[in-house]
Amino acid sequence: MINKNNTIPIASDHGGFEIKEYLKKKLIEAGYNIKDMGTYSIDSVDYPDMIHPLAKSINAGEFKLGIILCGSGNGAQMTANKYANVRAGLCWTVEQASLIRQHNNANIISIPGRFVDEKLALEMVIKFLTTDFEGGRHLTRVEKISKTN
Repeated sequence: MINKNNTIPIASDHGGFEIKEYLKKKLIEAGYNIKDMGTYSIDSVDYPDMIHPLAKSINAGEFKLGIILCGSGNGAQMTANKYANVRAGLCWTVEQASLIRQHNNANIISIPGRFVDEKLALEMVIKFLTTDFEGGRHLTRVEKISKTN
């Protein structure tokens, strides 16, 4: 069984594949364990086919934090956020990656593979993985996210 505390699942469609491969390599070099949940080539695929399994594993508590990518980051984020215990945030700056953890207790970062370069993607992911939730006034807000009435 993969330890949820030290393994980071990552998934992408074809639009995020090349950055996913770069992130995997760099994160492994930095000492992270990575679970690649697809896709495994640049061949065109439907992003929900990769994102649903990752989001489901975060939702169930199998993993603490995850990384998803697609061309714009939007479809991946929308898919992941269908799960009650998932808070996926779309990022294209390092500051956003910090804030989605600090203020929203995000557990998945969504990256727009066609709009950021590898270096920025890695900086955002490292910031996301190393930033803690601030709690306090943000906790009340986060608790309201899954409420529907």
